[in-house]
Amino acid sequence: MHPAHRAATFTESVIREMTRVARTHGAINLAQGFPDFPMPEPMKDAACAAIRGDVNQYAITWGSPALRLAIAEKYRRMHDLEIDPEREITVTCGATEAMAATFLALLNPGDEVVIPEPFYENYGPDGILAGARPVFVPLEPPAWRLDPERLRRAFTPRTRALVLNSPHNPTGRVFTREEISGVASLCREHGVSVFTDDPYEYITYAGQHHPIATWPGMREHTVTISSLSKTFSITGWRIGYAVAPPEATNAIRKVHDFLTVGAPAPLQAAAAIGFAFDAEYFNLLSLDYRRRRDLLARALSDAGFRFTSPEGAYYFLADFSELSELPDTEFALWLAREIGIATVPGSSFYHDRTLGRRYVRFAFCKKTETLEAAAERLTKVRALV
Repeated sequence: MHPAHRAATFTESVIREMTRVARTHGAINLAQGFPDFPMPEPMKDAACAAIRGDVNQYAITWGSPALRLAIAEKYRRMHDLEIDPEREITVTCGATEAMAATFLALLNPGDEVVIPEPFYENYGPDGILAGARPVFVPLEPPAWRLDPERLRRAFTPRTRALVLNSPHNPTGRVFTREEISGVASLCREHGVSVFTDDPYEYITYAGQHHPIATWPGMREHTVTISSLSKTFSITGWRIGYAVAPPEATNAIRKVHDFLTVGAPAPLQAAAAIGFAFDAEYFNLLSLDYRRRRDLLARALSDAGFRFTSPEGAYYFLADFSELSELPDTEFALWLAREIGIATVPGSSFYHDRTLGRRYVRFAFCKKTETLEAAAERLTKVRALV
């Protein structure tokens, strides 16, 4: 049996592979972005109550009414966006499925999709699976700015979509209103859709998350994709969603239906509880992650890594070139084996892998004691490198 050609054009997830490396070497896993601390108790209780209440069968394919209503209310309350929960929201198995379903539903073979790089590793394969051509636009290090002229040059008559991820994985950038206005202006000018990837929308330390759907003329050109994974520390629940105009939603729902049928029914019932939390929960979320960021930042700086402090999300894309001339994959394996810390090689976030050769990504979505243990291990880097 021979694999399809499309499956040969991309690799398995490097992020998940580095989790396996962490297990092999007994390393602290700062590679994969999952928290090692508990989720909110009220959501646990709600999930248990739903299961005990026999919420065990299929939910409505595009999401339980209570969860879709909670999502719509969130955007009304926080961003003054009026969204129809019946016609404009699709609940999916994580933002990962939402993005894949959106690519498959809205892009045709030969279409081009603009992707700033470094980028979360799924976007390239999503384009390939849809038959679309990814066009990559490098962000400018070390501040990771989005160059408007470079972005403009990436647009062609075949451009149909742009992926916008802010707060950004892996750099931690939170794009400014000026940068987002530039994206919106280009997309309106060329009739290009924006697919956002917003799972870190509540985790910011500088700047603010600005949904591009709130810009004039962008509501009808935007698919807003997010998830509950990072906000509520439930990456294993696999609940995400796509918000789009009705015609696009119809297409996304059809693809979603035949990909997964639907997200887990009892977990959807519990997920709606999270959106009822007051502002204090979301404020504390950012404050807690800021403390974790600052703890790891000191350790990385003392160990000889160079980086721009993340403005959002929970990653450092750290430059190790002053420590070693090894390529990123070899250096990441050395860190896991000799120092006991697993990271992600920077090249996995680039189409042009040479651009990521001097970087590794550290995740700080971990308990304080986990990060303190990692900081202690990092003190050995300079001596052993």
